[in-house]
Amino acid sequence: MLAFFNGSESLFLDGLIVTLTSGATWIPLYVALLYLVIKNNDTMAQIMLIVGCCLLCFFVTEFVTEGLVKPAVARPRPGNHPLYMYDVDVVDDLRGLDYSFFSAHAANTFGIAVFFCLLVRNSLFSWLMVGWSLLNCYTRLYLAKHYPSDICVGLLFGALVGTLAYLLYAAVYRRISSRGHYISSQYSRTGYSLDDIDVVALVLMLILFYAIVRAFVLQL
Repeated sequence: MLAFFNGSESLFLDGLIVTLTSGATWIPLYVALLYLVIKNNDTMAQIMLIVGCCLLCFFVTEFVTEGLVKPAVARPRPGNHPLYMYDVDVVDDLRGLDYSFFSAHAANTFGIAVFFCLLVRNSLFSWLMVGWSLLNCYTRLYLAKHYPSDICVGLLFGALVGTLAYLLYAAVYRRISSRGHYISSQYSRTGYSLDDIDVVALVLMLILFYAIVRAFVLQL
């Protein structure tokens, strides 16, 4: 099944995927999400609670995947597995020397996506966040960094961590704020401005545009 997602004969796609799989590419998105949180919360305690829950998602998924499961299972990545390493397409010899099961990229991006989906409660925003995570997952398969099973388990674990982080957020938030559900064409159900959500959407589109332009340049 990995062969369906893995690699291509296109230098453009190679450059695009390498750009999209880099954590640095998505820094503007993280800044836009922070902007969304700051603009739509009244106190520093509320803002820090959200930031703390996001960091919790990241560090829990990283610790479990990189610190516990990968060393215990010790499954080589497809691009470095003695049985498969010559059957998969590898870009720029990025084979990866560590282990494959399960995907930290899938777990931490989907954990953060699920947390924000529950936090903001807007359909467009939810589609964008889930799409962002799945795009990151696809890059890992394209580059032969993971098997599909690594991605599926990572998504499930990320969903669990993101949901638990939101439940923690909600329990603490009720103690420090009285905000309820909003009924307005200008806000999401939890009071996040649709204009600010559009800012996040715009940043995502600009990141994709940058990745496309960079891919064109790299193939020259």
